[in-house]
Amino acid sequence: MAQKKRRKTSPAKETKSKNKFKLNASKVVTIIVLIAVAVFFIVNNFITNNEPEVKYYNFKKEGELTFTDSLGTTKIKIDLEIADNEYERQLGLMNRKSMEENQGMLFIFQYERMQSFWMRNTLIPLDMMFVNKDNKIITIHKNTKTLSAQSYPSTGPAKYVVEVIGGFTDKYKIEVGDKIFWMGIKL
Repeated sequence: MAQKKRRKTSPAKETKSKNKFKLNASKVVTIIVLIAVAVFFIVNNFITNNEPEVKYYNFKKEGELTFTDSLGTTKIKIDLEIADNEYERQLGLMNRKSMEENQGMLFIFQYERMQSFWMRNTLIPLDMMFVNKDNKIITIHKNTKTLSAQSYPSTGPAKYVVEVIGGFTDKYKIEVGDKIFWMGIKL
């Protein structure tokens, strides 16, 4: 039997073949490094941004509110922030780190109806007062639980809700039957 002759490749062809291999190997290494870097940045971004950034709000004076007894005698006046549109009413006093004793928020609704509030994303305990169209306080919830989905409903139809710092209604003896009057300076 005749043996097949092996062809010898020239040294130039061998070098060219080795260079192709080296070129392909360097491309593969580069691609692997790029993928590793991309994965690192994606994972790092996910780990550091898995919690959405919380925007905290500060009090913005937009009016003044007076609490009176049923005879019209002034009990106390406070500075007021007004929530008179859907966005402001939904946001309410969420994400507030603090509030002064002489500050509050007045929620104004278009119609008098049963109302219910909660404390989701609310960081400070509040006293909530539900007020009818005649400006008379009909329901008070005191020292509501922070960060809670518990419902705090009105006991009757309310057109307004006033929120103040927890303990306010006890300190100033604000009671069901008292009235509120306000003057807004909101533009």
